[in-house]
Amino acid sequence: MTTPSLEAKAKALNEKLEGLDLAGRLALVAGLEGRAVFTTSLGIEDQVITAGIGTNRLDIEVSTLKTGRLFNETVALIDKTEETYGILIKRYYPEKADIEAYVAQYGMNGFYESVEARHACCGVRKLKPLARALEGASYWITGLRRGQSGNRAATPFAEADAERGLIKINPLADWDIEKIRAHVAAEAIPVNPLHGRGYPSIGCEPCTRAIKPGEPERAGRWWWENDEKRECGLHVAEAASSVIPNASNAA
Repeated sequence: MTTPSLEAKAKALNEKLEGLDLAGRLALVAGLEGRAVFTTSLGIEDQVITAGIGTNRLDIEVSTLKTGRLFNETVALIDKTEETYGILIKRYYPEKADIEAYVAQYGMNGFYESVEARHACCGVRKLKPLARALEGASYWITGLRRGQSGNRAATPFAEADAERGLIKINPLADWDIEKIRAHVAAEAIPVNPLHGRGYPSIGCEPCTRAIKPGEPERAGRWWWENDEKRECGLHVAEAASSVIPNASNAA
């Protein structure tokens, strides 16, 4: 699909999704022609979406990126979520050769030393596995919300992702954290216990800390960097500009 037609389709879909509730938004995407993939990080927003998919038995593939540096609590929640909703969450892992190449170039925890090294780590542990998860997909469902950060304040319900040749769907774009928490409580949705310990946004363990009172939701992600709009590259392409060479070409 060409970029203009992809953008036109995304715009029309955005308008349709705006007038629906969460169940309606997910059902609409599940009924579209083409493969729909939801990638979950097991955060509270993603658990709401997974519950909607599982409870309504929707034809949406649920996948997660097993980076190798996740919190134990996050890993345990994958199994619990599968058991709760009777679904399969497909795991995508980084390639061993890519990790070895990264360590050789930057060191195991080199991401603390420079933005370049951190982007490279996200590249091999998250972006390359994501590419495999989305291969052949027409729709990519995410848990992005406008209230998560200033960088996400204009998040639409549907947007063209020209780089990946698909449409990104953000069914919780207009939900605030209070609505998320109320829904979780009402539906008894299992969530990561780290949320109750001051972690509103949870990524890899070495790159995530609890936030302080009054800080933005994502302040605990890559906290040692100064850029308030820091991202890993999953949703902001320019954040992943620095990557290590392909393992096959690495020295």
